[in-house]
Amino acid sequence: MSSTYQEQKFRILREVWGYHQFRQNQEAIIDQVLDGKDALVIMPTGGGKSLCYQLPALLMEGMAVVISPLIALINDQVYALRSAGVAVAAMHSNMSQTQLSEAEKSVTQGKVKILYVSPERVNTQSFKRFLQSLQISLFAIDEAHCVSIWGNDFRPDYTELYKVREAFPKIPVIALTATADEATQADIMQQLRLSQPQKFISSFERKNIHISAFPVQNRYRQILDFLRKVPGQCGIIYCLSRRETEVLAEKLSKAGYKCLAYHAGMDAGKRNEIQSAFQQDKVQFICATIAFGMGIDKSDIRWIIHYSMPKNLEGYYQEIGRSGRDGRPAQALLFYGWGDIQTYKSFIEESDAPEAFRTVQMAKLERMWEFANATHCRTNMILNYFGEYRDNPCGHCDNCTHPPESFDAIVVAQKALSAIIRTGEKAGMNMLIDILRGSRRAEIIQAGYDRIKTFGAGRDLSGIEWKVYITQMIHQGIIRVDYTDHFNLKTTPLSQPVLKSERPVKLVRYNDVRAKENPPSTRKKVISFESELSEILRTWRLDMAQSRQVPAYAIFNDSTLEDLVRKIPMTFDELDNIEGIGQIKNSNLVRHCWVPYENM
Repeated sequence: MSSTYQEQKFRILREVWGYHQFRQNQEAIIDQVLDGKDALVIMPTGGGKSLCYQLPALLMEGMAVVISPLIALINDQVYALRSAGVAVAAMHSNMSQTQLSEAEKSVTQGKVKILYVSPERVNTQSFKRFLQSLQISLFAIDEAHCVSIWGNDFRPDYTELYKVREAFPKIPVIALTATADEATQADIMQQLRLSQPQKFISSFERKNIHISAFPVQNRYRQILDFLRKVPGQCGIIYCLSRRETEVLAEKLSKAGYKCLAYHAGMDAGKRNEIQSAFQQDKVQFICATIAFGMGIDKSDIRWIIHYSMPKNLEGYYQEIGRSGRDGRPAQALLFYGWGDIQTYKSFIEESDAPEAFRTVQMAKLERMWEFANATHCRTNMILNYFGEYRDNPCGHCDNCTHPPESFDAIVVAQKALSAIIRTGEKAGMNMLIDILRGSRRAEIIQAGYDRIKTFGAGRDLSGIEWKVYITQMIHQGIIRVDYTDHFNLKTTPLSQPVLKSERPVKLVRYNDVRAKENPPSTRKKVISFESELSEILRTWRLDMAQSRQVPAYAIFNDSTLEDLVRKIPMTFDELDNIEGIGQIKNSNLVRHCWVPYENM
């Protein structure tokens, strides 16, 4: 990479985005793209994925093509980039023919540095011919997990995107997603035909989000109690069905809360109206199916409630990641019940999808149920699921803040691990339990597992006890499930220290029931000069957003407002030192819009 690039990337970071340093992995990813090499980026929601392709696009010769399935997010990013002085355009199905023609003309004339397009448009022959006539600097494929049946949001249009690599073999491709386990990561690279890509995996941990899970009993009462503790805070309540969203929204509206229902059964105009009301802070929260949320880059969502259990951990973690995008404290509450499991299982069993896909989805559903019932650190279970093995308590989930009683289970763990290793890591959960309990069923005898040293070593525990304990060890990252190898149980980097008795193992006894604690309370708001100034700035931001018909965060996010309150800049030049206010945005937006508020 040239020294010119090195010097310019920091200048652009300051002038366009108003930031003075890169976040985790951002600089390394940008350097990889500037070197003309492919990359797979796994970065949590709010981690700064878009900067990883937007910044190099401004440095490289030609135009970057960003492929995204989220039209709402495309529109928001186009507005934000234009506010920062970036030449950007979009082409998707929600645009009129006149708008599409104007965008195509700007692209042809070389006036555009970044072009956002939907995957279905990229896949058309006419658009491919159009791209062939242009100088392309890079391709960015957002929501890349959509290409894989192992992902939580598989989309057939994405399976055709490998043709981009075939048509432009020398142009770097950067694939990005917020959540992907090891199987999904491998599938993304293979499906998109990435050429010797480097993987950049940021930590999946979202330290600012407190995670809790509760049985469904009295969930409406618990939600009311929670809402009283977070007055005015913005959030989303995810429901399983369309009817559930409507019934719950009606009950909460009657209880005095400004909320609306949202689901895919509504016409497009109604959905856009509700989404706009939420983005512009006209309602406090939305009761929605999972049709709501993708593409909404609203930074001040403070909580997510799952009224019903999600169908997999990828979806759950992506949905709670819509809160706390500004890095400030947020909360995630999950309500779970056996009825949710039964409903999802019937959906999967009655699906016309291929058997392999249904098998994967059923296994992921089981892991979601295990997460809901987890007795150990929930964050670690998620990290271990995504291949980021760790055993230190996170301190921001209910099982860490109010831990259940546990017992020394080093011998139990060693028996399980020893059996896994002696089977050549070729046994699934039920097979392993039968080996430990000394079962002489035909499959065990035929495989010769009755002759291994640990055969029958766990007869002192029942089958259900072993299932509970092995599940807890999976949660803790001591054991992993290999979904690509018939769901066999295998060791992890944390296994050897356990086998050598170098690491303690604590498990919660079967049937050890504990009372669930209430969600952490929020401190009462203190009225002060800072809080009053913050409210004035929020009002100004809302006015600016409504006048431009864009979300409030597209003007400034909450972190920028907090920095303004903390530093109280007295001149426009001092605004350049505020995080999130670049020089171009300062000139184009603030200087022209601040006059009515200058005497506040």
